[in-house]
Amino acid sequence: MTELISIPVVRMDHAEELPLPKAMTAGAAGVDLLAAIGSDTVIMPSGRALIATGLKIAIPQGFEGQVRPRSGLALNSGVTILNAPGTIDSDYRGEVAVILINLGQEPFTIKRGDRIAQLVICPVAQICFTETDSLPATERSDGGFGHTGIAQPPG
Repeated sequence: MTELISIPVVRMDHAEELPLPKAMTAGAAGVDLLAAIGSDTVIMPSGRALIATGLKIAIPQGFEGQVRPRSGLALNSGVTILNAPGTIDSDYRGEVAVILINLGQEPFTIKRGDRIAQLVICPVAQICFTETDSLPATERSDGGFGHTGIAQPPG
């Protein structure tokens, strides 16, 4: 069983009557973030909008928050997160907001309380870079974008 991590949250005035994020199923990896907007927001095709959630959170040291798209919004409306996944650092204490983009063909209306994104809390390694003259060899080496092709290899 996974350990339950408590995340302190401040609900801002403009989100006062909205519910706090919660997992919708026992196996859900994330929680839904809701739009804490005062009036409907229309995102035109190819347009983008910064949508407030009305929440400030304290992510524990050693973790990050990942703001991810909701698959249903992407499939059904072409609405996704522009900087997916958005990263919330453990030392950030401002309001969580979501940058949405409408890649669909029709204007998309966001209403107050709509579930606009998912928040997943993940462990993150603290790193430092050590300069060197060479790197250990691998099978891939420096093969970059598209180096394995598109077609399924035989066998």
